[in-house]
Amino acid sequence: MSVSSRTQSFKVPFWAQIIAGLVLGVLLGWLARSQDVSWLVTTLEKVGSIFIGLLKLAVAPLVFFAILVSITNLRKVNNAARLATRTLLWFMITSLIAVAIGLVIGLVTNPGAGTGLTPKDGSVPDHTGSWLDFLTGIVPTDVITPFTELNVLQIVFMAAVAGIAALQLGDKAKPILTLSESVLELLQKALWWVIRLAPLGTVGLIGNAIATYGWDLIGKYATFTADIYVGCAIVLFVVYPALLAGVAKANPLQFFKGAWPAIQLAFVSRSSVGTMPLTQKVTERLGVPKEYASFAVPFGATTKMDGCAAIYPAIAAIFVAQIFDIQLGVGDYLLIAFVSVVGSAATAGLTGATVMLTLTLSTLGLPMEGVGLLLAIDPILDMMRTATNVAGQALIPVIVSAREGLLDREAYDKAHSSPIDEPEPVRDREPEQVPAAA
Repeated sequence: MSVSSRTQSFKVPFWAQIIAGLVLGVLLGWLARSQDVSWLVTTLEKVGSIFIGLLKLAVAPLVFFAILVSITNLRKVNNAARLATRTLLWFMITSLIAVAIGLVIGLVTNPGAGTGLTPKDGSVPDHTGSWLDFLTGIVPTDVITPFTELNVLQIVFMAAVAGIAALQLGDKAKPILTLSESVLELLQKALWWVIRLAPLGTVGLIGNAIATYGWDLIGKYATFTADIYVGCAIVLFVVYPALLAGVAKANPLQFFKGAWPAIQLAFVSRSSVGTMPLTQKVTERLGVPKEYASFAVPFGATTKMDGCAAIYPAIAAIFVAQIFDIQLGVGDYLLIAFVSVVGSAATAGLTGATVMLTLTLSTLGLPMEGVGLLLAIDPILDMMRTATNVAGQALIPVIVSAREGLLDREAYDKAHSSPIDEPEPVRDREPEQVPAAA
């Protein structure tokens, strides 16, 4: 056996590296807090922030070129409009299910009761969301600001316009499309290097969360934290498997085997967009045609948020209402469901769901100070929320492909949980025409 073969044999699996990072992060965070080691706290914070900063660095151009290329790739897919419509429809259906689960959990557990928190503990956030801001904020005033200020919704709008225009131009747009594909490959290659740093980023992010907030904060928000994790777990391990088995006629265990690398990275990175290249690769590994996956996954990474935009705002709204002693009625719960389905794009696939929460609270007329009550606990909640988001972003393409007769059942049945190697360059593979939907 050669040296390289022996090295490969003893290579630590990526999932094991992530778990090791989690354990080490908790231990270092506990040590830093219990022994008041300031330099360790600073080090953990810097390691975590650098990892998130590297992910965010590629977000703006990645979203733009991924959306542009994904729209133009639809020209290779028969019944593209039908697939796009079905994708959006299933996004909405699963969001409604998720928000309903969040509301039921919130009403049953009363997360705001017995916390000891009062309205004085809250503070108005620096940035809030409203429907006017949401609607008017879709269209940018210039082409530079959305990239410098990382306004993902406006970037998606510009990319969609550019993609549709390229489709209309036909052959004249080929040079632009070739350049866009090359830039997208470059960004994915660079982001893949960042993804390999996830175990180190895990140490910093988890360690800093423990060192900064400690277990006391989690105890004060125990019911609320448990509600979010339980709600996400129900969607992940009950709703999604039921849809796979009942609608897609597919083995749920195979889905989680194939999608696991993306789900675990999402848990650590807390960024749907940062996880997007890996999400697309696992979706393709599950048998979804590449041309369709390259549209559905980037679309989902910016709009499909069952954790951040459905479960979280539903439970958070009930939590805030109870802290401020405000009674919510049936109409308010219907408004929460409406905001979750229509306004989920406001979360933009980035770390945190504050914009979505402020949009929900402003729609219900609840005090914005409620956001301040939840900011401290947000990093701990965001891990589970983002993992749920990404699982849903891989799930819907599988369901739609299965329903339309496009899913490669053999590939799906062979899906495994091993990490995915670096993606192949797009232009090194011959494009395959996706067959017409049944």
